[in-house]
Amino acid sequence: MIGQQNFPRGAVIGLLLLIPALISFAVDHLAQRRQQALLTARAQPLQVRAQPVRDGLALLFCTVVAGSLLLLLGTAVAAALIKLWPYNLSLTLDHFDFSNVDGGGTEAFGNSLRMAGWTALLGTVLVFIGAWLTEKVDGARRLQRPLHLLAMLPMAVPGLVLGLGYVLFFNQPGNPLHGLYGTMAILVLCSVAHFYTTAHLTAVTALRQLDREFEAVAASLKVPYWQTAWRVTLPVCLPAMLEVARYFFVATMTTVSAVIFIYSPETTLASVAVLNMDDAGDTAAAAAMATLIVASSALACGLFAILQTILLRRTQRWRARSE
Repeated sequence: MIGQQNFPRGAVIGLLLLIPALISFAVDHLAQRRQQALLTARAQPLQVRAQPVRDGLALLFCTVVAGSLLLLLGTAVAAALIKLWPYNLSLTLDHFDFSNVDGGGTEAFGNSLRMAGWTALLGTVLVFIGAWLTEKVDGARRLQRPLHLLAMLPMAVPGLVLGLGYVLFFNQPGNPLHGLYGTMAILVLCSVAHFYTTAHLTAVTALRQLDREFEAVAASLKVPYWQTAWRVTLPVCLPAMLEVARYFFVATMTTVSAVIFIYSPETTLASVAVLNMDDAGDTAAAAAMATLIVASSALACGLFAILQTILLRRTQRWRARSE
């Protein structure tokens, strides 16, 4: 599609790629029939016993895998800090000055942070509400299968095809939503749709671990369903929701495929700036921008971990078995 500039053929290929999604939806539906609630009103938290040999082998395996990934990331960081590879290996921070290179620079990095933040906030809220409506509200259970099918489709659609669809739809002058084209809002909407499937499955899995006795007891006590969701369902599912928010943020910071079609000069993103800098021959600057993306994602993961620890101490005390 890109090489031939044949957008209609790209759209046809995108439709063909939906077939595996339909097959996976059917298989997933058959598997879910056997799934039962894991957290009932009489459930007791599982306490895993320490086994030094098993735990040591698992730690060694995770260390090897993490070390391999860090080695790859370290190569990009080294390229950003070395003055001129391989002739001048002295360290410098000059490559982080993006004022003399093309691609967007600091403004692009700020746009990515804003897009990732809004995507994490809006996406987490939409994912929880959508999953909760289809799993816990009886009036919406009839829409469970159609909504679940729609939630599964983004995983089967490549980001390039998704971005192409946004271009063809929002770029029409007669479209009432044409005003969103070229704005930060369309980037956020596209990112939420692009990564919705994984987040939706995470939320649905967390909700299905809750026994429906909670809603039945609340209904017998005439407690509003939204109050049960706020005081019971959300606190229990809080770890999963924080993971969803973290996933949205990190995935949005690093995405290229979908947003590369719909960004504008005012909404240039850091991930797109990396490609533009590399195309212009500024490889060291591109590595510097990639380093900033990795560092901001790691910092966000750390902040989410701290927030998760604080909130879980307040809302997840019931998970600790009293001696």
